[in-house]
Amino acid sequence: MRPGIVEPVPRPLQVRLRRAVLEHATNERRRTFAPVLHLGTPGGVVATFCAEPNEGPLDLALRTEVVHALWRRSRAGTHDRPAGNAQTLAWLARPGDLTETRDDDLAWHAAVRAARGELGRYLPFVVVNRRAWRDPVTGAGRTWQRLRDRRETDRPSPA
Repeated sequence: MRPGIVEPVPRPLQVRLRRAVLEHATNERRRTFAPVLHLGTPGGVVATFCAEPNEGPLDLALRTEVVHALWRRSRAGTHDRPAGNAQTLAWLARPGDLTETRDDDLAWHAAVRAARGELGRYLPFVVVNRRAWRDPVTGAGRTWQRLRDRRETDRPSPA
């Protein structure tokens, strides 16, 4: 299995990661919120899990079960390709600076890594905020000053 996202990042993966950041920036307006784990295809079917802080800490086994459940939910009704679905990825959306790796980032990374080993699938994992994505293990990432939806800018202007 691949260790994580390394440079140069393949173009199809770059597009999906950019879409994950854009969706987070568009949909999450609060400054402070609990981290949310997403699993699926950005711009497509995505399953999410938000661990409320007052519910207590989750250990590796519980987090891995959450990843498995999200995988099943994101795959429901689809026909998985034999070699796995290269479109699927996992990302943790959280507030704050991504240059500092937090315990939660590594805990979810470990769970995704355990689940992908059990599933036998390549499942990239990154942490995102409103302007960036970053692999907490390899350090690969991208940052945007102003992120726009390219689909809207590609439309012809009304005459």
